[in-house]
Amino acid sequence: MVKVRWHGHACFEISTPEVTVVIDPHDGISLGIKKPEVKADIVLISHDHFDHNKDAVVAKPGAEILKMFRGEKEVRGVRIKGIETAHDDVGGRERGKNIVYVITVGEVTFCHLGDLGHILTEDQVREIGAIDVLMIPVGGTYTIGPEEAKSIVKQLNPKVVIPMHYKIPGLQLPLLPVSHFLKYFEKVKKIDSNEIEITRETLPAETTIYVLSPP
Repeated sequence: MVKVRWHGHACFEISTPEVTVVIDPHDGISLGIKKPEVKADIVLISHDHFDHNKDAVVAKPGAEILKMFRGEKEVRGVRIKGIETAHDDVGGRERGKNIVYVITVGEVTFCHLGDLGHILTEDQVREIGAIDVLMIPVGGTYTIGPEEAKSIVKQLNPKVVIPMHYKIPGLQLPLLPVSHFLKYFEKVKKIDSNEIEITRETLPAETTIYVLSPP
């Protein structure tokens, strides 16, 4: 069993009793939302912008911190792959590079798209490979918007999609609400919590959108 907790914006905690991974931590106050209350063994940062790079907020002493990591690595039994993409649709010339992380914890494979700014290429789709759970930005402005996100869900064909990086109460960024993304899908499950437990056996048969509640 793997626990997934959303700390708002693009920050997720993926944990088992043995290890805790946090992706794209923020400090809360800079965004107008709650600070992540978690201590991580592994911290992954997709790009070096203030709303994604606050590793000091969540890292345990001695934690493995991977900033814009490209390649493959295993840390504490967690398999991590970092794939270079762009934060915009002009090859990174406006907002820089972005790393997509593929993370396998136990028997479940997650993909966190960071602040992806474009439709994936065939090579990127191939490099990402088969995934179970996709964390995808949907709020536009700084990343892909709802329509591009819909296309990427089709490209990657995950079992579970967790939208992120959209307007939530308190957030001081001009993003669209998640409803603009949800209108493209029939299978939507709204979770009355910011955390869920996932096992391979409980994955849905068809792609389903899980909307977690803000923390």
